[in-house]
Amino acid sequence: MPDTASPLPDRVSETRPQVPAADQTLRILSFLARQRGPAPARSIATALEIPRSTVYHLLATLQEHQFVVHLPEERRWGLGIAAFELAGGYSRQEPLARLGRPVLADLVDRVGESAHLAVMHGRDVLYIVEERAPRRPALVTDVGVRLPAHLTATGRAMLAALPREQVRALFPDAAAFADRTGRGPRRPGELRDVLREVRDRGYAVEDGEVTLGTRSIGVVVRDHAGWPAAAVALTWSADERPDADLPSALASAARAASDELERRIGRSRRT
Repeated sequence: MPDTASPLPDRVSETRPQVPAADQTLRILSFLARQRGPAPARSIATALEIPRSTVYHLLATLQEHQFVVHLPEERRWGLGIAAFELAGGYSRQEPLARLGRPVLADLVDRVGESAHLAVMHGRDVLYIVEERAPRRPALVTDVGVRLPAHLTATGRAMLAALPREQVRALFPDAAAFADRTGRGPRRPGELRDVLREVRDRGYAVEDGEVTLGTRSIGVVVRDHAGWPAAAVALTWSADERPDADLPSALASAARAASDELERRIGRSRRT
């Protein structure tokens, strides 16, 4: 009887030399994802027990495809835009949206304003859930819409939770800053000031930078490693509700929703 299974081992053996490189590449990406900031190649090689020459070779390849960025002044490597897009791909496949939708629906019922959930997508945020409150106008933050992260409450909440070196890699100069209404940061120094305020306050605010006449607050949602997986935001009309204490009150409600979503995605506590 002829051996009909023989071609399969041949094909497997042809691909086998690629397996170690693939394994090491994935381990490098996983290692960088767990760090609080970019790491030196030496630390990567030591932690993963991979020859340093191999680490440099793999990092160079990852850099070509924008999965990592190199910070030459600091001799460190961090996750690149393509890594954020990969995370966005996960979100578009629904698990995070499915978990977040009932949380946001409950949030809208409690506060009476429209809520949305967004993830980072390069320098933008991508909206994956929108829950509109009754008798509230439609917003630009519909599902599938992308907006500049530095102008939105959700984007600012997530950027403030990223290592500063990562933010600098995403927004290296004035050319990286889009504009919608003439408001908002336009250069790296201005963005640093905005994100410093977010960290001090504990939530992000946006006032007319996306749409004139509307305001938003945003609260980050972290994953089990403390990385910003998403952000919850509430948006309202500045003319209808000009109360100066409103952002803080809405932020408390959004933070409770963020805590619940963190619990659902496997993070035990907020740090």
